[in-house]
Amino acid sequence: MLRSQLAQTFKMKFSKFFIIKTILILINSQLFFNVPKANSAEEIKIIYNIFSRTIKVNSLKTFAQNGSSTDNLKRIFKATGSSDKEIRSVLNKNFEIPITIASKLVYSEIGNIFLTRLSSIIHPPKADDERTGMLALRSSVIQGIYLGNGKINLINFFEGYPTKTIILDVNALSKVMNKVQSISELLDFFTNSPLEKIKTN
Repeated sequence: MLRSQLAQTFKMKFSKFFIIKTILILINSQLFFNVPKANSAEEIKIIYNIFSRTIKVNSLKTFAQNGSSTDNLKRIFKATGSSDKEIRSVLNKNFEIPITIASKLVYSEIGNIFLTRLSSIIHPPKADDERTGMLALRSSVIQGIYLGNGKINLINFFEGYPTKTIILDVNALSKVMNKVQSISELLDFFTNSPLEKIKTN
């Protein structure tokens, strides 16, 4: 009788341990957060009024890594009025955030506001509504953090985007730029405030 009770107790504790371990594995895996092994976005299409330019993500990544740029990139960067050093600094700026917090952020009310705001600037081709853009950004953030092993920068963000082409709307960007003084402040405008608020909640 005693042996049977001990065996039953051990079995229950082992089952609980197995369940807890399984949950912890899922929490730390991309499966729990529905992060697919998506193909990287290949190009960023910059739209300004009736004009457009296309940047290859691989070219942008190479520039971020070693400063080498194509003639096309040089022309586009020159138009920003920012130095190569500042642009590379922005591209390589890492934000360290656990995927658990990132998931909490992008699914929170403030995260939805943040992503909806950003979706007017960055969105998939032929996106007819804000929700489509918001969902693509949400996927990009989670996938980007996964690619960066717990860190995300703009390159990982672009690589994690779920469509082959990313639209960058300069007209919408210009409206935001009127509120900030530099590219660095622009990045802070879209990251630090929401991130700090969600971390403290």
